[in-house]
Amino acid sequence: MKPRIFYTKPSITELEVEYATDAARNGWGERCYEYIARFEEAFKAHLGVEYAIATSSCTGALHIGMAALGVGPGDEVILADTNWIATAAPVVHLGAKPVFVDVLPDTWCIDPELAERAITPRTKAIVAVHLYGNLCDMDRLQAIGKKHNIPVIEDAAEAIGSVYRGQRAGSMGRFGSFSFHGSKTMTTGEGGMFVTNDATLYETALTLSNHGRVRGQTKQFWPDVVGFKYKMSNIQAAMGCAQIERIDDLVGRKREILQYYRAQLGQLPGVRMNPEPVGTVNGAWMPTVVFDAGTGVTREKLQQAFKAENVDARVFFNPLSSLPMFEDQTQNRHAWEIPGRAINLPSYNDMTLTEQDRVAEILVWSLKGA
Repeated sequence: MKPRIFYTKPSITELEVEYATDAARNGWGERCYEYIARFEEAFKAHLGVEYAIATSSCTGALHIGMAALGVGPGDEVILADTNWIATAAPVVHLGAKPVFVDVLPDTWCIDPELAERAITPRTKAIVAVHLYGNLCDMDRLQAIGKKHNIPVIEDAAEAIGSVYRGQRAGSMGRFGSFSFHGSKTMTTGEGGMFVTNDATLYETALTLSNHGRVRGQTKQFWPDVVGFKYKMSNIQAAMGCAQIERIDDLVGRKREILQYYRAQLGQLPGVRMNPEPVGTVNGAWMPTVVFDAGTGVTREKLQQAFKAENVDARVFFNPLSSLPMFEDQTQNRHAWEIPGRAINLPSYNDMTLTEQDRVAEILVWSLKGA
């Protein structure tokens, strides 16, 4: 059996070990939030935003952000049908309705025109999810949001390192959210970040993130509202401090891997990969291949071929509207059709060219055998 190729794994060095060890050994008492504050400051500086709150997950960041915007029962939140459940779950938790629209066929991100058509008097927000590091059309979405007085939220869970016309993904919407899950380009094991340039929204989100206790409240154990508990631990933040110091190298390596895949696969007939339009930088979190329908290549055939070669095969997200808790929205043609002929490719910091060649060969064989 050939050595296993995993679809992802984190890059952990002695720096992460050093910081996490210090947090475990000394990060208590007066130092109990030291690494959290340090991580938030470093992340703000990297992203170019005014405010940041380290959270236990990106889902938590979305939850407190949406709650701070006032999303609640009877409201609607528009998002792409091609997404992971984590983007829709906070909408449901808050009693609102997720409204799923189709994606663009080239970026696999939300179609702005369809998002605008879906707006009703109940629409409370539009969520722009930068899928697999690909970027949404933020100019168009922001224009729509401004026209209809609807905030645009950025789910940049998968887009650390992506840049849209000089602005980093996550820094452009009313608020942005990030994931530091173990599969992501930078990791704290589990964890996330809420970011914004809106001072009022930040104060509300900060209160909600700490059990509803307002900053500056002098009474001990006195919540002013019912909030949430989505705080990141000091030890996790210590790892985050090390990772953000290495972020340029981490993103650079991801981009090298995507570029090599493009060189190997980009000229194959009927094959498309993560786009990088002029004026943008793709953070390349998850290299993805989509085969044209005419090739005959299917997800199931790809999974079988990858399994035979002892390579992890991660499937393209199923449309959220196909899940049992939601109603089918089969008019979202691209969201429903693309997953059946797509696959995410293995991508991790220390992946070798030999391993990438193994992956590329599977795809070439699949195309020839289809």
